[in-house]
Amino acid sequence: MKKNDIILFDKEEGVTSFSSLNSIKRKYEKGTKVGHAGTLDKFASGLMIALIGNATKLNPVFSSFDKSYLATIKFGEETDTLDPEGKVVYEAAPPTIEKLKESVLSFVGESMQTPPLYSALHINGKRAYLEARKGNIIDMPERKITVYSADLLSYENNIALCRFHVSKGTYIRSLARDIAYKANSAAHLINLRRETVGPYDLEMIGKYDYITLLKMTDMFSDVRLNKKYKKQIDNGYIPKEAVIDDSNCEKGFKFLYFDSSLYAISSIINGKMKIIFRESDESL
Repeated sequence: MKKNDIILFDKEEGVTSFSSLNSIKRKYEKGTKVGHAGTLDKFASGLMIALIGNATKLNPVFSSFDKSYLATIKFGEETDTLDPEGKVVYEAAPPTIEKLKESVLSFVGESMQTPPLYSALHINGKRAYLEARKGNIIDMPERKITVYSADLLSYENNIALCRFHVSKGTYIRSLARDIAYKANSAAHLINLRRETVGPYDLEMIGKYDYITLLKMTDMFSDVRLNKKYKKQIDNGYIPKEAVIDDSNCEKGFKFLYFDSSLYAISSIINGKMKIIFRESDESL
């Protein structure tokens, strides 16, 4: 097993994003850092990214990725959590298919969205869902989102199947709620499956090493280093004169090479290259 790795996996329904990492953690030595990039609600399933060891420091690489989802929406009832685990707080007649189509398509583009009350967002230093459970009134600030595409795939017995491609920070639970409001109805999600995260999809699970996965992000450049400075670089200092060339100086993350051999992964902090982990640390 690798000390530092990136793993795509398919989260199951009914477990939290944190708990979904347990099967991965068991494969590593006790104390190995294992985290994830981007959460999924407990009732949801689909693509997640696990970061192992010092690869957890690469979380910023994945933070801006757009995502796509297959959402099943039940119309006629809104729950307090906007998902199947909540209690019904509002009822309204389900929309016609014509009205629903019109509403779904109207959300394509930029808009402001109010996140669900039951969410892990910090509001005034406190988790929103914890305050909501206490019955406290919370003012959830709006945020700008982008819906790149929204497709109504089917609508039968007041249940719609939709596919959404959205920007980071978009809550599909809120999107379902707002689609219903615009159609003069009420709704909540009963199923949600994440199909893509940035350049990754479910079909890629288990097929690529972490270097290939990182290259897919288009956020890394290739840097060739001068062996003359290897001792200094081994000690964590990369002088400017050690850089022979950089394939794209604008990129914030780097693959560092001596000749054709990958030496390390680095990021740019305050204009300087800082090693995140070395390739020589990979094998246990």
